[in-house]
Amino acid sequence: MMEDFQHSTTDSTSPDTLKDKFQAFFEDPRVRKTGKISLIVMGAGVAFVLLLFLLVYFGAFGEIPKADKLANIRHHNSSEIYSADGKMLGKYYIENRSNVAFENISPDLLHALVATEDARFYEHAGIDTRSMFRVAFKSILLGDKSSGGGSTISQQLAKNLFPREDFSILSLPVAKFKEMIIAKRLEKNYSKDEILALYLNTVPFGEKVYGIDAAAQRFFNTNAKDISIEDGALLVGMLKATTAYNPRRNPLRSTERRNVVLEQMARYEYLSEAVADSLKELPLELDYNKVTLLEGPAPYFRQQVAEELKAYFRDNPGPEGRKYNVYTDGLKIYTTIDSRLQRYAEESIASHLKELQKTFDKHWKGRTIFRDEDPQILKAMRQTDRYKYRKEAGMTEAQILEHFQTPTNIKYWTWEGMVEKEIRPIDSIKLHQAYLHAGFMAMNPRNGYVKAWVGGINFKEFKYDHVLSRRQVGSTFKPFVYTAALAKGMDPCEYIENQQVVYEDYENWSPGNADGKYEGYYSMQGGLTKSVNTVSAAVMNKVGVEDAHRFVNKFGFDSDIPKAPSMVLGTAELSLREMLSAYSVFANRGLRTKPVLIKKVEDAQGNVIVEWPDKPERERVIDANTADMMNYMLRSVVNNGTGQRLRTRYGLTNQIGGKTGTTQDQTDGWFIGITPTLVAGAWVGGETRKVRFRSLSLGQGANTALPIYGKFMQRYYKLYTKHRNTRFQDPGASSLNSMDCDMFRDQAPGEGLEEFFLILKQRRMERQIRNMERKMQKKMDREERRRRRKKNSRFKRNYRD
Repeated sequence: MMEDFQHSTTDSTSPDTLKDKFQAFFEDPRVRKTGKISLIVMGAGVAFVLLLFLLVYFGAFGEIPKADKLANIRHHNSSEIYSADGKMLGKYYIENRSNVAFENISPDLLHALVATEDARFYEHAGIDTRSMFRVAFKSILLGDKSSGGGSTISQQLAKNLFPREDFSILSLPVAKFKEMIIAKRLEKNYSKDEILALYLNTVPFGEKVYGIDAAAQRFFNTNAKDISIEDGALLVGMLKATTAYNPRRNPLRSTERRNVVLEQMARYEYLSEAVADSLKELPLELDYNKVTLLEGPAPYFRQQVAEELKAYFRDNPGPEGRKYNVYTDGLKIYTTIDSRLQRYAEESIASHLKELQKTFDKHWKGRTIFRDEDPQILKAMRQTDRYKYRKEAGMTEAQILEHFQTPTNIKYWTWEGMVEKEIRPIDSIKLHQAYLHAGFMAMNPRNGYVKAWVGGINFKEFKYDHVLSRRQVGSTFKPFVYTAALAKGMDPCEYIENQQVVYEDYENWSPGNADGKYEGYYSMQGGLTKSVNTVSAAVMNKVGVEDAHRFVNKFGFDSDIPKAPSMVLGTAELSLREMLSAYSVFANRGLRTKPVLIKKVEDAQGNVIVEWPDKPERERVIDANTADMMNYMLRSVVNNGTGQRLRTRYGLTNQIGGKTGTTQDQTDGWFIGITPTLVAGAWVGGETRKVRFRSLSLGQGANTALPIYGKFMQRYYKLYTKHRNTRFQDPGASSLNSMDCDMFRDQAPGEGLEEFFLILKQRRMERQIRNMERKMQKKMDREERRRRRKKNSRFKRNYRD
């Protein structure tokens, strides 16, 4: 038909003829039918699109947020935790997201974003018509989901805020309509600058990182304000495909994409061609800074801070009953920890435990700690993902056990790093169970501020916090009973025979000495200095179990202390945190201070939610002089007793008091040390009591725990040199005199000998009094000479006048 029409038009060019021909063509029934169908299809299509739009607009495919909701956009923001010296220790988050204000975003970042993602951003009102038609034809009609490029920044923001839903074949058009409607509403509620800030705060960068500030911290260890032009361009370039252009995994593709962004900035005159070309020549230089919930400094401490804040917010809601969430509310948490001391503590544990584990493995070489069928091995096996997967797959217990006893490639943690090796899975569990663990904590005794907290050897592998775990404390408990004896008036120079005694009133309890030696006589100070169990038991007997139990509970232990004479030997199971709080009584001259972890918390707007006082309340437990006497004895432990390694091996010459502790069969090793400025302690042991040294020389606290303290204090005094010269208050003259005796004697003191010593004491006291009198006289003489010189000078001036 068209051929006939074309042929006829070539035969005649008369207007009337052409008109007749056109009229005849359009009056042809076949043409009219085809046209009607086309119009109907087009009309139906337009009607369908209009209907779909109205259905979307009125909420048939889910509610479209109204202006009031858009005006109060809140999304999960990560909370940041800071050390006392201003270092960010890490974050708490469901999504690693940090909000940053528009004025704290580099202008170059904004230019890179606009030039690359939406060049006409400042010209449209949320929808770019030109791009919209391209998307309509390519994405909706042709189904090309990869066409991209049609959404404005406002529409992309809508997509970030309200993720797309699945509506089968209508998913894409419904999503586009929703984003267009929301984009228009966003443009009415927010300025262009605010939309840019909102977009950059919500956009994902992969690796569970959300927002430009979090991305700048992760990849370049900086922030959104200080980031360089080229690094900002790289982050903007990542938005096209966060995995494909991840600079850590794909540095070459990431650099190429960065250069495309720089070209766009030059094209739209945000940069000159020369500057863009020079920046494109720069190599990619990452400063990757991955701080997650599992990684980064002080992970055990951060976990405890989160637990304490969750408990606090649960019991103390904010305005209008709001309960803050540590993981979603973008809080700023300022703690007491010193990041430098924390690093020293972590490194001290790592360096010592790495070598101690080698010694332990060599010590047990050729021997078996665990068997395949041991209950704790089977229990640990059932907790593994390997076991759970097979259980869910329907395997029987016997089949699973057979699998665990069949060699396969296993990846497991060691002090040298992750190792992959062909071994039996059950053997990897045995290796895991045979590690020595450690806990360490340090705090300022005056205000309770915790300065270092290490709960274990590797938080990712071993979550259990050994600052909080309760273990038998051994001889570190003895000072509390000795303090009870001093408070009760027991003579520090009363000599006690070193003999094994059966205490019939206490079910024939008969404690022995770890070294098996029973000879001579010890004073109280000597018994504590050398950690002699028989002497400590005798001191306990003199105080009385009831009185001793009542007295030691004044030190504020949260755990129950057994009401038995064996308490003096440290049978109580206490945490390192409890012990340091109790030892603060000695360092504080009788005042107990509770550990403090958090100084203050601010909300996302910088308002202080809660603030703890700089000087917390302290409780008087014992009088100052009794505390001074005990400090004197604890210093003797370091100078002459089981803590001597601090002097001989670690070269610590300042005043330090302390006490070692070793529990039965060398299961637990302890050391707690005190100075006027710091109370710190370490514990070392296995997760189970089977993991232990078989010899006292290797397993005693002086060998397992004390070195951690020694290594830490070496670096502590290099950092805080002024603290080297701080000194304890010595006991008063009379108390000091009452402690002036030999710590050990071979023979029993006779009456004549006792009288002889009393005379010596009296003479020493007389010498002390005479020395004091001479000092006072010298002082008075100096004052008199000063007075005379002053008088003479006035006389001379008057004479000259």
